[in-house]
Amino acid sequence: MSFSETIFLFLLALLIFGPKKLPEIGRQIGKMLNEFRRASNEFKSQIESEISQIDAENNRRQILPPSKPPEGAVAALPGTPQLAMPPVPATEPTAEGSAESKFALNSARASDV
Repeated sequence: MSFSETIFLFLLALLIFGPKKLPEIGRQIGKMLNEFRRASNEFKSQIESEISQIDAENNRRQILPPSKPPEGAVAALPGTPQLAMPPVPATEPTAEGSAESKFALNSARASDV
């Protein structure tokens, strides 16, 4: 819209509404434009927040493939605590041991006889 068209519309409005009504109409149009701008900014910010929320959900849902365990590693169940236990040397059962070891010792002696 050029300057000459704006002047023509102003003069036309002055003739139609008169000099007393024109400032009041101008204020009403200004308020309406301000409300429209505020509503459009609010709508725009709401759309942007929804888009960012959807993007964040999509990023959380992205599942990465499981990585290979290092060579020589022992597999463990998820949630199982990893305890460092010293290796137990293999020994023969003695008479001083538990009932199972006594039974095994007696069975071995009986088979020798």
